[in-house]
Amino acid sequence: MILHWLGEAFDPALRGYWGSGGFDAAAATVLELIEQAGGQVDGVKLSVLDAAREVSLRRRLPAGVRLYTGDDFNYASLIRGDGGSHSDALLGAFAAITAPAAAALAALDRGDLAGYDAAMEPTIPLSRLIFEPPTYHYKAGVAFLAWLNGLQPQFVMLGGLERARSAAHLRRLFELAAAAGALSTPELAAERMTQLLERA
Repeated sequence: MILHWLGEAFDPALRGYWGSGGFDAAAATVLELIEQAGGQVDGVKLSVLDAAREVSLRRRLPAGVRLYTGDDFNYASLIRGDGGSHSDALLGAFAAITAPAAAALAALDRGDLAGYDAAMEPTIPLSRLIFEPPTYHYKAGVAFLAWLNGLQPQFVMLGGLERARSAAHLRRLFELAAAAGALSTPELAAERMTQLLERA
């Protein structure tokens, strides 16, 4: 199994669901659960948006237990690793940066760190904007980019969630997606962006 530690930035109601609001105490509980599971835990997906805490937990995991990053702000360095350990990729940002992320991971598999950095680093400003506070509105940005890329016919979400982000925010997402190489069909994306701005 994979344990998912989803931080309160994604849902304030999740504060303390590992038994404590403090990271260190919660980490101790997670490590105890892993130990008691007797080899049944493949890894922990950590989504707390704090690279230092992720590296700290990663170093404390038993051999063979992976740390899957859910850090949509700091994933580039966490996946790249520090020479001693790295985090595996399992995060929502990849839904918005599919092409550059695939290129980056292919480069990393080849040991091409410069190629990894060149493909992944331009995606960071885009992801940080998608997941900016209130972070739980990130789904609007992911759906918006799916629409720009032709993966859905309209930019409409349940409960009107597409209105959770302003037109100015969406315009900036479009600009950063273009800079990151995350628009699969730039002409279609530009046409749809123009339509949205005209309606706004």
